[in-house]
Amino acid sequence: MHEVRMMSGKLLTAQELAEKLSLSVETIWRYTRQKQIPYVEVGRRQYRYNLEAVLKAMQARTRQVAEEAAEYLTDPLVTYQDYLKMPEKPGVRYEVIQGRLIEEPSPSVLHQRVSYRLQMLLINYFNSADPEGEVLSAPLDVELSDITVVQPDLLYIPGSAKAALEEVRILIPPKLVVEIVSPITGRKDRLEKMQIYRDAGVEHYWLVDLEGRFIEAYALEDNGYVRVAESAEVFTHPGFPGLEIDIADIFPR
Repeated sequence: MHEVRMMSGKLLTAQELAEKLSLSVETIWRYTRQKQIPYVEVGRRQYRYNLEAVLKAMQARTRQVAEEAAEYLTDPLVTYQDYLKMPEKPGVRYEVIQGRLIEEPSPSVLHQRVSYRLQMLLINYFNSADPEGEVLSAPLDVELSDITVVQPDLLYIPGSAKAALEEVRILIPPKLVVEIVSPITGRKDRLEKMQIYRDAGVEHYWLVDLEGRFIEAYALEDNGYVRVAESAEVFTHPGFPGLEIDIADIFPR
């Protein structure tokens, strides 16, 4: 049993904890099974969580990963024109989220391996499903507004929208955006980016969790994103008929 030391605040169910952290319940169960977060076992396969203890454990684990923390700069409101003037730095890439300039280290080797393998699988799928469509990867600017410029790890532009593409950057919301989530980028990808992609009208948003080794998918509906698929084994999606991704094929053994 992996118990939490009692701290202030009530114990939460997995459902309550998932809501607090903007994660799926399945993710909480997976982290529990892998003993990545502290818990109290109150019965056979019944667990409770202290939010403060879980957050401390996640922060401690974050400090141990190889990636460095993103640096959120506090300059006045940054526009796309300001972004273009930023000097290049080896090993660094920039994004602008709602006027805040974000400076992040280059992705890890694992991140790039997963990104490349998933991109090849998606290219193969869309070569049949939408031969005129394109699957592109970072670094590539997607300007969602004058104060929001992001570089999704992967994105899909359908063939019907290709005429709107520019040579330098993308000015239309992709139909699909994929972000590969590390412990460092988790909060940004699950909260801030999910909100801006939703507001921009990105129909499909996928998160590939490097620690949990799974994909979870969200689809845009009237009231926001709804989780429509998740798998740590074979990923399929109701919005992409015939798509089948063996998770083992995208994660190095």
